[in-house]
Amino acid sequence: MKTAILLINLGTPDSASVSDVRKYHAQFFSDPRVFDMSDIGRFFLRNFIILPFRSPRVSKLYKEIWMAEGSPLLHYGKQVQRKLQEKLGSDYVVGLGMNYGNPSIEKALNELKPTQFDKLIIVPLFPQYASSTTGSINEAVMKVVSKWIVVPSIQFVNSFYNHPAFIDAWVERTKEYDFNKFDHMLFSYHGVPERHIKNADCDGKCLSPNCCNQITERNKYCYKANCHATTHLLVKKLNLSQDKYSTCFQSLLGRTPWIGPYFQDTMAQLAKSGKKNILVFSPAFVADCLETVNEIAVEYNEEFKKLGGEKLTLVESLNEHPDWVNALVEIIK
Repeated sequence: MKTAILLINLGTPDSASVSDVRKYHAQFFSDPRVFDMSDIGRFFLRNFIILPFRSPRVSKLYKEIWMAEGSPLLHYGKQVQRKLQEKLGSDYVVGLGMNYGNPSIEKALNELKPTQFDKLIIVPLFPQYASSTTGSINEAVMKVVSKWIVVPSIQFVNSFYNHPAFIDAWVERTKEYDFNKFDHMLFSYHGVPERHIKNADCDGKCLSPNCCNQITERNKYCYKANCHATTHLLVKKLNLSQDKYSTCFQSLLGRTPWIGPYFQDTMAQLAKSGKKNILVFSPAFVADCLETVNEIAVEYNEEFKKLGGEKLTLVESLNEHPDWVNALVEIIK
């Protein structure tokens, strides 16, 4: 009997066309774990703001990052799937799915099903736990598997931000950069609304002063605490002094408060203090995507120059790096 591994990432449109981006957004903006508002509110946001206005703009951005092989997220996902299969050998079968778009989680699970595995390991490709990412994926998996006649033994990898092999893979990725050439290091994570963090808190103390500075039994599933812990582990390995780095959050949407500090505010403060060259890490992502190669390397870089800086340099994501594949082997085993 085999062990089945299902790698799952956020998702991607089938192409950069407006129609495919709209189709992808229609699914993404329907997820109540991502947009935790009333059904009516989500309906109006999706159909009267996102699809008519945001989707055409995002389509143009996808065209700028689209590779000859297709979406970067899907391309790197397939490469990691193939290399992981080679590393794990014949006792394992490795699948790849997307929470939104194709290949869907249902399709990926049904393709694994005929291999007659006796154990299923779900690996959401998000290092830090969040309800809107890992939680949404785990729920989607259970909706499919709960309909099977035989439900296998299932293990969910809820996070791996603190796994030594994951940290080492990022450290290895940074070796091509000379830190002496940069005035400051930014560790940037995808933001989430503050209410997502508060809703996951059991005792009402979330977002109080210093509550996210270290992982405890109480906040081990707090996304913000997971992010700060990731920074601390990387900083220790990279031997960075406290005045040399900052942690911030990007990709804000809407007018409700999101966890901070915000990337734009941090960037403005650094420019004002005379920092000219900044190296940016994105350890919330394991593959380059819109939020890294466009939002940071293009949009934020242009903003930084207008503020008086010279350049934001993005550290390439793990993508299909051999150390990342090796880290996945250790995480799984």
